[in-house]
Amino acid sequence: MQTAPNVDPNDALMLRFQRGDVGAFEALVDAWKQPVLNFVARTIRDQDEAEDIAQNVFVQVYRVRDRYESTGRFAAWLFTIARNFCLNELRRRARHPADPLDAPVSESDPQLAHEFPDRSMRPPDAVALVDELELKVEEALAALPEAQRTALLLFQRDDMAYEDIAGVLGVSLSATKSLIHRARETVKQRLKPYLQTGEWHAAER
Repeated sequence: MQTAPNVDPNDALMLRFQRGDVGAFEALVDAWKQPVLNFVARTIRDQDEAEDIAQNVFVQVYRVRDRYESTGRFAAWLFTIARNFCLNELRRRARHPADPLDAPVSESDPQLAHEFPDRSMRPPDAVALVDELELKVEEALAALPEAQRTALLLFQRDDMAYEDIAGVLGVSLSATKSLIHRARETVKQRLKPYLQTGEWHAAER
C-alpha cells in the first residue's frame, strides 16, 4: 500500500483562496501573521513600522494570489514577499539616514510577548542581565550581512526547511547552509563576552 505524499496544508489553503475561498485566506493570515511580524520586526528593528509592513505583506499575498504556483513551499513564497518588503524599507532608510534603524523591538507589545521569557519570578539582577543579553543578541543580528541575518532568522523557525530558506534567498542549498553557519559563528563570537561559558546554545540540526 502506497503512502500518500505529505501535503502542505498552507499550500492547500492558498489553492482554495485562488478559487475564491476568502475564509482560506483568513486562515493563512491567522497562522502566519505572528511569524511574519516577528521576522520583519527583527529585520528592520522598528516595531511600529514592522506592523505596517507585515500588514502589507498579506495585502500583497491577496493581490498576487493568482500568481501562486502549487509547489508545497508556501512558507518560502510568503517569506520571500516579506523579505522584499524589508529590503525596500532598509533601502528607503539608507536614503534617509535620519530615520533610525536601531529602534529596539518592544517587549511590552503583547504580540511579541511570547518570544521573551516570563520575568515575574526573576530577581532584578537577573532581569537586568537578560535585558543586556537580549540587546546584545539584537545588536549582533543587526550587524550581520542581510543574507546571513535573514538565513539565521528563518533557520530559527523550527518548521522552515533549508530548501525553503534557500528559496527565500535565491541561493543554493549548500550556500544557505554556509550562510547560516557563518552567521551563527559571528553571533557566537560577538556574544562571548556576555555568556559565562562562551558557548552558543542555538539548536543544532
